[in-house]
Order: sequence, then structure tokens, then C-alpha cells
Amino acid sequence: MEDIKNSNTLPHILVVGSSNTDMVVNAARLPLPGETIMGGRFFMNPGGKGANQAVAAARLGACVTFVCKVGNDIFGQQAIDTFRNEGIDTSSVLTDEELPSGVALITVDAHAENCIVVASGSNANLLPAGLSGVEKSVEQSDVVLLQLEIPMETVEYIAGLAKGKGKRLILNPAPAQTLSSSLLKNLYLITPNETEAGLITGIKVVDDTSACLAAKELCRMGVQHVIITRGSKGALVYSDLQMEYVPAVRTIAVDTTAAGDVFNGALAVALGEGKALLEAVRFANRAAAISVTRSGAQNSIPFRSEL
Repeated sequence: MEDIKNSNTLPHILVVGSSNTDMVVNAARLPLPGETIMGGRFFMNPGGKGANQAVAAARLGACVTFVCKVGNDIFGQQAIDTFRNEGIDTSSVLTDEELPSGVALITVDAHAENCIVVASGSNANLLPAGLSGVEKSVEQSDVVLLQLEIPMETVEYIAGLAKGKGKRLILNPAPAQTLSSSLLKNLYLITPNETEAGLITGIKVVDDTSACLAAKELCRMGVQHVIITRGSKGALVYSDLQMEYVPAVRTIAVDTTAAGDVFNGALAVALGEGKALLEAVRFANRAAAISVTRSGAQNSIPFRSEL
């Protein structure tokens, strides 16, 4: 039996998303197309946007249920063991007998910038038909958290369930892609970065003015609240026709790989605890700032006591 947090005083977060094994190489710089460069240290780390966000929410003080699909292989079993060790409810983790577990190939340069290629594997088979019991999990949650490393039909299915049950759903629209109007209208909150906001709205985000325009456009498209994350520039929050900038916490970055995932996991926890949106963003900024001072994805995620 898993050691699952079971306190009625803690927020309940449902995360539906991907689980990957990250294979990371440090290099002086990122390679150009067609170029081979010599790298430095190599390490493997549990990752995947869904898994990262689930671990972040668990470490920061929530009861977390994670819905994902892993392969019937060593990477899949290691992932399940990791979730259990974090106190995450793994009763909804599925095993794919056909496809292997997902992997991500990551290069991190000397300035902590990265490039990532993901082989989805079993994540691509996380489909609505196999999600028996997820409706009950949505019903029991305070906040539902989604990303885009799983099939879009699953994202839309979960968003529809959450909307129908009056649950707050956060979509972290990464990796970047276009979104349907029906999905956007089911979102309580969307958290794109500048690139993702530009792809969804058609407005290229390059400065404060264009970020504001993109945020307003997302609300016009049906989203209730918008947070555009802008890295070291902080976050733009657009809610109830009010625009506000929340500055980033200044720090020296080592690896930004999971910063966005930590931000979203922390944001879900803070909102689940009843914090106002701006306060929740400040909380999420602090968590993300700690994560970039460390290497790796889940290895970099802070615990609540560190905030």
C-alpha cells in the first residue's frame, strides 16, 4: 500500500499528464542544426511535465492523485516507485503493454538554457477510453492540472469533466500548439510562456505591450484567467479585466529544465489552499526560483519548508 497523504486539511490536486525519463547532457552551448559537439556530464532523471508537476504539488503540501501511462519496462517501474516515495496516489497510473515508457533527450548549456526532444511512448496511449474512475478523481479534487504531452482528446475530455463539475482547471499549454475554442472555454486558468501565448493567439509576445494584448486575447477566446510566464521577467497576470506584473525572484540559474513545471505545481497548491491569484503567483515564483538553482527536473523541485 502506498504511503499517501490523507489529511482533510490539505488541498487535493489531480494531475493528468506525462511521465518520462530525462536523459541529460551538459554542454558549453547548444548544437546548431547538423552539428555534433562534445558534451560534459550525463545523467538520467525522472521527468515528464505531468510527473514533474505532480511531484512539485506533493512536495509543496498537497494530496496528489496522478493519472498517467507508463511502459511495462524498467523506466515505468522506476517512475511508479518514485511517485510512491513522494506520497502520490498511484492507483490511477496505467501500464502500457505495447509502447515503452516516454523519454526526453535534453541538452543544457553553460547559461542554463536547454533544448529538449521527447519520445512520447506510452504517454501517447493515455486515452479517454482507458480512464475508468477519473470522473470520481475530478469530483474529489480542489484543482485539476493538465499539460500537452498527452493526446489532445484526453486533455479536452478532462477539461470538459472539470468544467461540468465546477472544478478549477489549470492548463499549462506545453509543448506549444494551437488549441480549440471549445477547450479554451473550459479553462479556469491558462499558463503559457511567451512562445505558447503567441502560437495560441497569433500575437507575437516580445515585450510588455504584446504580452498584454495576448493575455486579453486569451480571455476573449474564453479563458477565465491568464498567466503568461516570462522567465526572468516574471509573470503577467490578467484577471477580471485587471493586468498585473509579478516580478521573478532574482537568482543565479543553473538549469531551467523544470522551472515551468514547478511553477504550475506550486500554483495549483496555492490556489487549492485558497490563496488569491496574485499571492499564488508569488508563491509559485519562489518555488520556481529555487528549482533553477539546481540541475535536473524532479531533483530540482523544492520542498515546502524551503519556501
